Amino acid sequence: MTHACFEPRELSGNYPRGGRELRGPLHSFGPRETAEWFATRGVTLKTEADGRMFPVTDSSRTIVDCLRESARQVGVDLRLGAAVTGLDRGRDEFKVAMADGSTLTADSVLLATGGQTSGGGSGGFDLAADLGHTIVPPVPSLFTFRISDTVLTDLAGVAVSRARVRVAGRKKLDETGPLLVTHWGLSGPAVLRLSAWGARQLADLGYQFELLVNWCPDLAQEQIDEALLAATRTSGKQLVLGHGPLDLPKRLWQSLATAAGVAPETRWADLGRSERRALTRRVGESRFAVTGQATNKEEFVTCGGVRLKDVDFRTMGSRVCPGLFLAGEVLDIDGITGGFNFQACWTTGWLAGTRQGAGRIV
Repeated sequence: MTHACFEPRELSGNYPRGGRELRGPLHSFGPRETAEWFATRGVTLKTEADGRMFPVTDSSRTIVDCLRESARQVGVDLRLGAAVTGLDRGRDEFKVAMADGSTLTADSVLLATGGQTSGGGSGGFDLAADLGHTIVPPVPSLFTFRISDTVLTDLAGVAVSRARVRVAGRKKLDETGPLLVTHWGLSGPAVLRLSAWGARQLADLGYQFELLVNWCPDLAQEQIDEALLAATRTSGKQLVLGHGPLDLPKRLWQSLATAAGVAPETRWADLGRSERRALTRRVGESRFAVTGQATNKEEFVTCGGVRLKDVDFRTMGSRVCPGLFLAGEVLDIDGITGGFNFQACWTTGWLAGTRQGAGRIV
């Protein structure tokens, strides 16, 4: 639903695009106001250890029902399955063309449809562009990395609570956090955040790049090597593959050691210097060739949308087309995973809905 970060400046730092523009609006309607809005309508939120906030029911149906009932109470005419095929600004009003051949008229229009086209209608980007707005070309954000590497083979489901992931040659594309091995590569919060901050750059690279992974980011390379060297003295009779001195999942440790050239029968006392150094490098800087995004089009946030300088963030009104308001995913705003994208929608939607003035609204 949102994230339990109640300081607007800090909260805005979780948006790769749109954070600066959202800072002011978040003072008006941020996570605290969001929670209060739902609470007054019977929906209580809970906060997870990582700051994410959910309804106590753990059901999205709770939110859907709340929004629909709130709309009904204030007299919203909700039309489901009614695709919009065109939007035209006349001298005094808007005309909204519907797929069934009918036309709606309105004094104001709030566009909050994102970029997808479905049901025979026009996507939000197309409608905004038709009214004069510039659209920043959309690319995926928040996606996992497709990697085919023997180190990760048979490790699906293995999770590391803290790892560092970096894109080779791109100093700013560097994230630390939980990492998850999947059937197709790497995922988890660290990768998702990296994909968000690097959405545009990774698209420009065609999603073909080298990923560097430090499985023990709180240890320097020298410290990793010292831990391995200590194991040769304290655990000499034990097998290297069977006893890892670092806080890593056993299957991952065995795979890294194998990739470093350690034989299954090698004991710590017999581990050579070259093997130890190779294992240190594998732990501190594994290198993987990323060959694309995860399969099945799993990305769920878009980088791109209506150009932000054409929007008045005091009201969410268009600077290009009077009477047009824009909110949610149609804007070039996106956040990292953790409830931030929902909050951007609540904030911009609330501003547009409360500051547009009287009149017929579509």
